Amino acid sequence: MRLEDVCHTNYDACMTMLSFRTSDREARDVRVWAKKLGMDKSEFLRDALHQYLVRLVSERDAELWVQTPHSADEMALAEIADWGVAEDWQDWADEAR
Repeated sequence: MRLEDVCHTNYDACMTMLSFRTSDREARDVRVWAKKLGMDKSEFLRDALHQYLVRLVSERDAELWVQTPHSADEMALAEIADWGVAEDWQDWADEAR
């Protein structure tokens, strides 16, 4: 029998085992939600950890964006945005009536 035939989890790459303690209530909630979602607990926890890390990275990215001054190229785009509407469309509103 091959490992692929027995293993329930598809591993794309090498993984590291993490172990941590949590409250009985949270452990129970993980079991309940994993069952409701049709996934095993490890997959549920991997997905939750991944989503949390993505959120942290995106929050940090937003902070860095605010702290980084705009380049000259980016400021050129701001000038274009201030031009306003290319044509006056007000007369079209009267035509529709």
